[in-house]
Amino acid sequence: MTNKTALTRDDILDLQAYEEIREQRRAEIVAAKKLRRLAIGPYATFYFESFDTMWYQVQEMLRIEKGGEAQLSDELEAYNPLIPKGKELVATVMFEIDNPDIRSAFLAGLGGVEDCMVIEVDGQEVIANPEQDVDRTNAAGKASSVQFVHFEFSDDQIAKFKADNARVTVGINHPKYGHTTMLSEESRAALAEDFE
Repeated sequence: MTNKTALTRDDILDLQAYEEIREQRRAEIVAAKKLRRLAIGPYATFYFESFDTMWYQVQEMLRIEKGGEAQLSDELEAYNPLIPKGKELVATVMFEIDNPDIRSAFLAGLGGVEDCMVIEVDGQEVIANPEQDVDRTNAAGKASSVQFVHFEFSDDQIAKFKADNARVTVGINHPKYGHTTMLSEESRAALAEDFE
């Protein structure tokens, strides 16, 4: 595992080389992702991204779509913004509801949720900044079921986050969805590695 802050062409294996290590890397990524996944309330799941999770995502996209060099630049452009840059945590947030009617009604009332996500470290709040690639709430106020957010930390907040047994919570403070979950010590330690 590494804490590089950007994927380049040199990081990507050709398909044959990737196939040779795929099962081993998949097992490593699955294990790492367990510590980087956090349920917030009944419907939201935060998946905290890293260089390794994005490397795996790009390799899998190339393997599935077989677009070669032409596809690679698009994948790097899409996934590099989701790699933490040293003073931040980055999360893919998914609202997962199997029933399409319930999901649609739920998301219709969740507009602006991307601005209501917060990490609290030792009583200090770090408010999410949504990824700016597209609007995640439409004009009618319906939220997307997938959100991409950045949590930018001060040096002091990073130091507190890295402290053993620090109390860190992750939450959503939306009027229609207010839930908070405390990070386990194992997850806090894993995410602390994202900081430089």
